[in-house]
This record gives sequence, structure tokens and C-alpha cells, in this order.
Amino acid sequence: MQTDLAAQSEPKKSIIHTRYGFLTVIGILLMITILSAGAAVSFGQVDIPVSQSYRILLHHITGIQIGDIQELTSGSFVDIIWKIRFPRVLMAMFIGAGLTLCGTIMQAAVQNPLADPYILGISSGASLGATFAILIGFGSMGLLGQTGVAFWAFAGAVGASLLVLILASAGGKMTSVKLVLAGMVINALCTAFANFIVYFANNAEGIKTVTFWTMGSLAAASWDKLPLISVAVLAAIFFFLMQFRVLNAMLLGDEAAVTLGIHLGAFRKAYMMITALITGVMVASCGMIGFVGLIIPHLVRGLVGSDHRRLLPTSVLFGAIFLIWTDVIARTIVPNVELPIGIITALIGAPMFMYMLIKKGYAFGGKN
Repeated sequence: MQTDLAAQSEPKKSIIHTRYGFLTVIGILLMITILSAGAAVSFGQVDIPVSQSYRILLHHITGIQIGDIQELTSGSFVDIIWKIRFPRVLMAMFIGAGLTLCGTIMQAAVQNPLADPYILGISSGASLGATFAILIGFGSMGLLGQTGVAFWAFAGAVGASLLVLILASAGGKMTSVKLVLAGMVINALCTAFANFIVYFANNAEGIKTVTFWTMGSLAAASWDKLPLISVAVLAAIFFFLMQFRVLNAMLLGDEAAVTLGIHLGAFRKAYMMITALITGVMVASCGMIGFVGLIIPHLVRGLVGSDHRRLLPTSVLFGAIFLIWTDVIARTIVPNVELPIGIITALIGAPMFMYMLIKKGYAFGGKN
């Protein structure tokens, strides 16, 4: 097993060899992200010309007027774009960036190519919290009001992460293997308790809500929910961009990091808590969206290598673009029906991961 870990931890070489080439890629991805955010608001049950969408957004964001002022400030198209679709697109952008960031950090911290933002039982903890709120009724009671489900989902996610860290630290030094195993245990426990609640619940509508929530959806996106998510994700991105040296050392393993004077145990705990908090915020807002944090980092490593100074910014932009267009597919692929976005990410992500596993091996098949 140590041989496998060492093999998968070897830095992957970048096909982009110069600083200029890397900056060019980042510039292109930024442009694609901006253009995607503007174009995505045009698609839905009501189709809107892309040119008109860009003009409406440009006027609302910058005040620049291109065309009839009445067309830019009032009417059903303006309401659909500015009040409904644009907050949703921004939510998709931040959620995609955040999930990819957390997946990249997890894969480095636990030295496991199968790691994603939910590896510490965060998803099952959030699911237990949301199930508790929806089916037992605490989601609409007390001072929490309509935010009750989000609160309990966040509390469940953070609580599960804390249990994993405590369990992984018991009996000696916390290691990447103990983290993964502790995550599996807590995941199983939380899933069992959530299923217990669902089994005895006599609430068909509540069970349907729980099912939809566990598949992920951006339908509840609104302007008032964006500040928390955007600030949390941007702060996490800035923080981890400053940590690229430690993240690179994690790829070499604990023994090599010690020789470099880096205490990986302390950093690993800090990174786990930060990613747990960020993931808890995202899961509480849109449910569980799988495969984003698992697939995107692998794709990007093939482009820019495993150096986190390049990997992190490229990954978050790829993740943002991916989820923007995945959400477009989720709300347009079936007429008059919106599919949970988690279904689409799984349908896209699973075949992609199988292809990468067969093609590149990732130290599982004896080739790298």
C-alpha cells in the first residue's frame, strides 16, 4: 500500500511548461467563466436571446445602456434574468468552485485519489440533519424559520466532521488512512440514522423533499443566499492559494514532509476543519452534488500538473464552468421538468472517472 501511495503521490508533469502559457490558460478560463455566466441565463423553460441577456446583465451590473432602456429595465425577461436565473448561475459558479477546491485539498490531505468533499462523512451528516429537520418538523419551528433545514444540515455536516477528526485522532497520531476509515464509519452511522427516520416517518411530501434535497438542486438560489457562500468560498480559495507549499509536501508523504520541517498532522486537521465548514455551507444551501470535487481535480492535473500553485486556481475555474453548464442541462434536458443537478453530475462524472481510471490507472492498476 505504501508503494501505491508513493506512486500516486509523484508529481504529475504539466503539459504547460511556461509561466506565460499558464497565465494564458487562466485568462482563457476567466473569460469562459464570464461568458458562461452571461449565456447560461438565456436557457430555461423560457428561452431568451443570448444577446438580450448580455445587454440586460451589462446594464444592471455596469449601468451601460445598449438598446432600448425600457427593454433593459422592465418586463418579464428582466425579471427572469435578474431575479431568478442570474442568482442561480452565480450560485452554481461558487458551488462548483468550492466543491472543486475542497476536493483538491482532500485528495492532497489524505493522499487518496478517490477523496472528494464528502469523504469525512460530511454529506451523510448533512443528510441526517436535513432529514431530521424536514421529517420531524424542526425546519419550520422557532426563530430559525425557513432557514431551519439549512441550519440543521450545516450542523449535521460539521458535527459529522468533528466526530471523524476525534475518531481518527484516537489511539495515537492521526493519519490519512485513519481519516478515510473514520469517515466511512461516520458515514455509515449517519446514513443508518437518516434511514431510520425516513422509515418511521408518515410524511410522503416530506420524504419526497428529503429525496430531492439529497440529489442536489440550485432551485432555491436567491440574492440573499449568495453573500455567505461567495465570501466563504472566496476566503477559502485565497487561504489555500497561500498554502501551496504545504499541499505539495503532503503529496510526498508524512516522512518526507518531516524532513522538510513541516508538521503535517496539524496542517491536516486545520485543512479538514476548513473544508468541512465550507462544504457544510454549500451542502446546506443546495443539497449534495456529487462527483464535482472528485472529477475536476483529476482532469486539471492532466493539464497543469500536480503543483498546487497552478492546480488550485485552474481547478476552481474549471469547477465553476462545469457546474454552470451542468445546471443548464438539469433545467432544460426534460421539457417543463427540472432534474436534480446531482443526477446530471453523476451521469457525466461516473463515466469520466471510469475512463480516467482505466486510461491512467492512478496507481490502482499498476500503471501511472
